[in-house]
Amino acid sequence: MSERIVVDPITRIEGHLRIEAELDASNTIVDAYSSGTMVRGIEIILEGRDPREAWAFAQRACGVCTTVHSFASIRAVEDALDIRIPHAANLIRNLMIAQQHVHDHVMHFYHLHALDWVDVVSAVGADPAETSRIQQSISSHPKSSPAYFAGVQAKVKAIVDSGQLGIFSNGYWGHPGYKLPPEVNLLAVAHYLEALDWQAEVVKIHAILGGKNPHPNFVVGGVPIPIDLNSDTALNSHRLAVIKDSIDKITTFVNDVYLPDILAIAPHYLDYSSLGENLGNFLTWGEFPGDDVHDTSRYLVPRSLILGRDLTAITEPDPRDMDKMLEFVSHSWYEYSEGDDTGLHPWKGETRFNYTGPKPPYDFLDVGEKYSWIKSPRWNNTPVEVGPLARVLAMYATGNEATRELVDLTLKTLDAPIEALFSTLGRTAARAIESKVYADHMVTIYDDLISSIKAGDTQTFNGDKWSPNTWPGTARGFGFMDAPRGALGHWVVIEDEKIKNYQMVVPTTWNASPRDRDGQSGAYEASLLGTPMADPDQPLEILRTIHSFDPCLACAIHLIDARGEEVGSASSDTGICWI
Repeated sequence: MSERIVVDPITRIEGHLRIEAELDASNTIVDAYSSGTMVRGIEIILEGRDPREAWAFAQRACGVCTTVHSFASIRAVEDALDIRIPHAANLIRNLMIAQQHVHDHVMHFYHLHALDWVDVVSAVGADPAETSRIQQSISSHPKSSPAYFAGVQAKVKAIVDSGQLGIFSNGYWGHPGYKLPPEVNLLAVAHYLEALDWQAEVVKIHAILGGKNPHPNFVVGGVPIPIDLNSDTALNSHRLAVIKDSIDKITTFVNDVYLPDILAIAPHYLDYSSLGENLGNFLTWGEFPGDDVHDTSRYLVPRSLILGRDLTAITEPDPRDMDKMLEFVSHSWYEYSEGDDTGLHPWKGETRFNYTGPKPPYDFLDVGEKYSWIKSPRWNNTPVEVGPLARVLAMYATGNEATRELVDLTLKTLDAPIEALFSTLGRTAARAIESKVYADHMVTIYDDLISSIKAGDTQTFNGDKWSPNTWPGTARGFGFMDAPRGALGHWVVIEDEKIKNYQMVVPTTWNASPRDRDGQSGAYEASLLGTPMADPDQPLEILRTIHSFDPCLACAIHLIDARGEEVGSASSDTGICWI
């Protein structure tokens, strides 16, 4: 007889996610169900609006993913209206995108995911001298003395002794699944704290180029900051120097802290090199385009589809394919006008709420019916995984030299076969690997920008098609960003100068999707199968794999109070409130 356990909410993510897992007699997961318990209404809010302002609404789908939604939105509108951006504007965009990836990955690893592997309380019993030795053996990071680690240890001990763990509360400290020696735990905790200060420096790039962070400013047709080395209000020499300093801090932290920590922690968890994947299908929309966004051959990250783990048969998916790019709602709390077993391309997509589930609080989901506010996107009726692992596999398969070198070095260091990439551990390592690739790419982008400025190529905005009287009566566009969490797509239909339809398929929609009409699981559900659990009452193993995707469900907004009662609605029958 199987036992079902519930983890709700999954913490250390953006938004609300519920996981239900079926365990056999040996406490191994034999089935799993992923439910998004919030609902997104941004698409409805955008209907009837000026497409040039869509980015400002779309970026507010999430307080963390602001930049990525903005880029996807402005690219969608530019695609629909055939707007090409200047060379310098593209470089600035790519610089912001690279910074977003590395910043997000470092924050995710240390502050959202590392605590699945690192026992904070164990660090109290570490030998600071041994931690110092370990640090000096893996990198040249200057904060490496025994006295430094003793100071960190004293801070942790004070927190533990107080009984008020604060940000470290509610952890499964002492769980048998933790395998790091105390000295490595102390090392990771020290870097957890360092990363908090580090992000204040690296975010300056967005603050300068976008005017603020979070929610930077953007513009259809380019970027909103002019280039003038002698102006106090433009991208000038001083601001370029600050950006260069931020890039240096990014590359140093990735090289001296992030990558070495991954390689120091991973050998203790090699059992996760064969757990946590199970789909074998991966999709990317691509990223870091050249000046012509339609020329996918110039992308650093290729637009790609990998099926059945076959890295020799990579193909390029077309997001405009009306037959293959479909979203389903058979097990989602939505309804389609043509029937819930229909698949709709996002240009024809519908956002019609239809909550048929139990009223919270409830014991279990009725997984035979609708059980999630997340739709089920499928490529050619096939579930796929998106994210850092998909991108690293795509770059590796297409011969990106830096990626291949880092992947091969990681596998050699861990003495692991290439199959280890297809796992929770592989997904976590991929995030660090691409951080190194993008950090180094930032140096190249910055140098190209400086060269362009020296050559007098300083245009950052193209206003040729800014006026609506130059637009066609009807236009459709696709905008993308292969965001830190994976392939993000915005599809827009413009009619009579206004948005007629707008659909966002975010990375977590792909990964966290419920069953589709054919009963196929999404990536989260499939990834948990076969995972053994030491203690079902402390589901650390579930957190490890789900956190490796870096879930983000904050694009959804459904307000309930602590008793499960609705606290606001846009209409009497939907229980939806937009804020």
